[in-house]
Amino acid sequence: MNKLLLTFSLLTLVFSCKSPEARRPISESSGSFIKESVERNKELYAKEQSSIEAIMQQNPEHEYLASNSGFWYYYNTKENDSLEKPDFGDIVNFDYNVKSLNGDFIYTKEELKTQNYAMDKQELFTGLREGLKLMKAGETVTFLFPSQKAYGYYGDNNKIGTSIPLICEVTVNSITQNQSN
Repeated sequence: MNKLLLTFSLLTLVFSCKSPEARRPISESSGSFIKESVERNKELYAKEQSSIEAIMQQNPEHEYLASNSGFWYYYNTKENDSLEKPDFGDIVNFDYNVKSLNGDFIYTKEELKTQNYAMDKQELFTGLREGLKLMKAGETVTFLFPSQKAYGYYGDNNKIGTSIPLICEVTVNSITQNQSN
């Protein structure tokens, strides 16, 4: 009886000391959601780009320029003298409005009021931040932003909804150089 009890105890000890096994996930992801999201975004961008190109074709009197950042613009007023463009930390005083691609005002200059923006130190939507870097004091530029350069998927939680491309007319009133530059 002791031999049987000893054998049983040894077998229990040996089998209870096996190494732990990795747990398997309850559900396996195939990555299809990400692939579908990429396809949706490509389709959205292509649709927005064709709408913006249609606007540019309807207004051949303007010389549209493509930025390296993925938006288009033209100068309403261009300064040809050697004024400098803003650098990191410079204070840019500007006015702007926001319109939908069909030209309806979303926000007027009066609603938005004159803004003071510390270049790259404050929050501003991506397209406008990049657009201000292209401007000099006294210039007025009209920007055509696809939604990912505007307020993107989230909108502004007020008047601008999800994935809305925008037209913004921006006037830089002054640029105050940062003393540490």
